[in-house]
Parts: sequence; C-alpha cells; structure tokens
Amino acid sequence: MSLDAELSKVQGSVPECVAVGFVDMTTGMLLGVKTVDSHPQEVLDLVAAATGEIFQGTNVSAIEKLFKKSRGLADDSHHYFQEIVILSDNLIHLFQRCKRNESLVLVTVCRASANLGMVLTKSRSALPGVEAAA
Repeated sequence: MSLDAELSKVQGSVPECVAVGFVDMTTGMLLGVKTVDSHPQEVLDLVAAATGEIFQGTNVSAIEKLFKKSRGLADDSHHYFQEIVILSDNLIHLFQRCKRNESLVLVTVCRASANLGMVLTKSRSALPGVEAAA
C-alpha cells in the first residue's frame, strides 16, 4: 500500500483524528500528510522541524543518555524515547518513532475530546503499516 493510502487509513481509524503526518528527521522533511483542513505550507514545514527538535534536541538527547546510563544500557544508536504525547488546549499530539528506522516518525493529531488510550492503541497498531509503506 502507498504511504498516502496508509496515512488515510490512520486518519480513518484513530478516534477524532484531524491530521496525520510522516516525518523523516534525517532530512527534516514531511514525507506525507493528511488533514481535515488545509494548512499553509509554512505550518506543515514547522511540524517536521518541531518533530526533529522534540526527539533530537540537545536537552532531550542528554536526558536520553542519562536514562540509558542509569539503566545500564549501551549508548548505541537506539533511542530510549519512542513515543511522546503533547496535550494542548484543544488537541492531542502523538509522535511515534518507527521501529526499524528510528529517524522516521508518525505524527497523529486528534481532538482533545478523543480517548487518549484509544488514540495510543490505534496509532500503535497502524505504525507498522505506515513504516512498511515508506
């Protein structure tokens, strides 16, 4: 299945999903996006940049290293943080690293009224299909 088709599938299966995107943090590019509304390109570009900062910012990387060290894990290329949830006034923003290629991130945005557990469950189950389509 194509990436666009997989993103459409995610948008249809995750409760109250208003947007879904797929970010390559290596290039800083938004590889695909599906939204219920149109958004200016500047906003979409910022999503890709913000995703990189969330997972690869200096302080986050330092915290990751400390957590790995305190748990006796090797400081290899594997990343400790796999999912990050940001709750805003009106939205749930879920950022999920792919399992095979940790530089790829699925971003799912839902209305705040959505059940967070269902958002996590449905997004997690969709991640392998999105990654396979990339």
